[in-house]
Amino acid sequence: MILLQCDRVTKSFGVDTILQDIKLEIKSGERVALVGRNGSGKTTLLKIITGELSYDHGDVIIPKAVSLGFLAQDTGMNSSKSIWDEMLSVFEGTIQLEKELRSLEEQIADPAVYSDQTKYDDIMKLYDAKQEEFQSSGGFRYEADIRSILAGLNFDSFSYDEPIQSLSGGQKTRLALAKLLLTKPDLLILDEPTNHLDIKTLTWLENFLNGYDGAVLVVSHDRYFLDRIVTKVYEVVHTKANVYHGNYTDFLIERDKQADLQQKAYEKQQGEIEKLETFVQKNLARASTTKRAQSRRRKLETMDRIHAPQSDQKSATIAFSIKEKSGNDVIRAKDLSFSYGDKPILNQLQLAVSRGESVAFIGPNGTGKSTLLKLLGGRFLPTEGEIMLGSKVTVGYYDQEQSDLNSKKTVLQELWDEYPHVYERDIRTVLGRFLFTGDEVLKPVKSLSGGEKARLVLSKLMMKEANLLLFDEPTNHLDLDSKEVLEEALLDYPGTMIFVSHDRYFLNRLSTRTLEFQDGQLDEYLGNYDYYIEKKTEEEERVRLLELEQEEHTPTTTESNSSQIAKQDFIQGKEDKKEARKRQRRIDALEAEVETLEEQNEALQAQLLQPDVYEDYAKATDVQSELERNEKMIEQLLDEWQELQT
Repeated sequence: MILLQCDRVTKSFGVDTILQDIKLEIKSGERVALVGRNGSGKTTLLKIITGELSYDHGDVIIPKAVSLGFLAQDTGMNSSKSIWDEMLSVFEGTIQLEKELRSLEEQIADPAVYSDQTKYDDIMKLYDAKQEEFQSSGGFRYEADIRSILAGLNFDSFSYDEPIQSLSGGQKTRLALAKLLLTKPDLLILDEPTNHLDIKTLTWLENFLNGYDGAVLVVSHDRYFLDRIVTKVYEVVHTKANVYHGNYTDFLIERDKQADLQQKAYEKQQGEIEKLETFVQKNLARASTTKRAQSRRRKLETMDRIHAPQSDQKSATIAFSIKEKSGNDVIRAKDLSFSYGDKPILNQLQLAVSRGESVAFIGPNGTGKSTLLKLLGGRFLPTEGEIMLGSKVTVGYYDQEQSDLNSKKTVLQELWDEYPHVYERDIRTVLGRFLFTGDEVLKPVKSLSGGEKARLVLSKLMMKEANLLLFDEPTNHLDLDSKEVLEEALLDYPGTMIFVSHDRYFLNRLSTRTLEFQDGQLDEYLGNYDYYIEKKTEEEERVRLLELEQEEHTPTTTESNSSQIAKQDFIQGKEDKKEARKRQRRIDALEAEVETLEEQNEALQAQLLQPDVYEDYAKATDVQSELERNEKMIEQLLDEWQELQT
């Protein structure tokens, strides 16, 4: 079934045409990506599809029965409700049905109703219809679905009674995503859903979307995410939308292949045109050859001309250099602790970074990655411990919040005021390398997009020529092309880097050492992100095997005392993970018990509809009592489930 069609959709703002003759089609179950540079018109097209924006020409065709769900970039949630009550609002109809069913069940068990056969039959028919509606709307699972999605989006540590107004902007965006996923629309439209998500949450979202029954249309600059999710890609470029089949990597390969074939066909035709034009020029005036020349001229006039591939918009030109080489020991943290008020973030942490290293900080949001980076950059002072810079070390810092920019200045002033002794033409040259050309350098900083602000911060960082660069989420706000340019520049950078990132592709290309934040401490992995994943998998398998051996109480007699001690130390060190796994097993068991009880309730409710039951008051009462016992048991199990989740 076709859920969405765009047929020759055109949109202009004034004299600027943003989209022209756009054709797009999405069928049931498809996973579609919309890619293109910042400003190419992706978000405009999404707003046209969702009806938030009008269009000039063409048609957007969505069948009446198809439901759409749209998450815009950085969507906030302004609500006076608690987290749990806001999620429950998705199921208002289902909750009302549940109340009606309970009321009908009371009537069914009423002897006065039972004695009136006509009234009893009418109530049973109504109950049957409501029961089917309740089941199809997910009535037996909606609370479990809420808990599952909130846990997946990293709200499992929150009190569900917490008011939404107390949450941060990023948390409100994640909550808006959770609410949207609970609505289960036929077509889920997501504009940059990976913003504000750590790697664990990203992985959960990927798995959720891969198992989603509906179709998905997504705009994202996360290449790992796109490769894992999508099966079709529309690229918005030069006001058009070109379609490619496969994931993002397949799209890149196919796009380059098509451009190469088009270039060869163009060059071949240009050679043929040149020959025909030369023949016409030389032979048109001769009586003996004029007919042949006229024939070739007609061929030229009717030829279907092949156009050269349109080159993409200009890319930024980034190169990071250093003024002087640092010593081998670049930066060291000793016994470093930091607290926000009474809340400890880092505890007695040790860190040493050598010249030329590219060190990545990874871990869930709120574990202290950005805090440590700010401490290393001198933006925070440690509660305890010390940070020592090595010989000749100069530090450049990239802030993901872009707080170093002055919104009252122009682009030119922002960079020139930082380096007042540099000629204006040289400042303009640097800005031009970051795609600020002509009058664009006179734009106020406050009017810039997130991507433009990111490029401006990078231009300031490039001018500094520091030999130690600290990056806090450097790829946020950058489109895919700008990310690739930044990566290439940093691969050629001769200094030392420490960075926080959730971009797994970026982590893989750049990190030479990966530090995972766990309970205020760092676990070290001497490789990139893929190496980290490989080692984590090995650790988990090793723990699993040790636990199995311990449970079986069959230790091998050939093991030395030292290996036994090492094994016990390893098990002790992973005790918290073991407890977490036990808790997860109990959670799984509870979910299975709830599911079994709900299936029993469905069978009992079906019995109530059978004449030999509803005509026998005693039997009907017994069935109803068992239903109520099961409902109470389900409530108890779900209470325990919620306690384990927190």
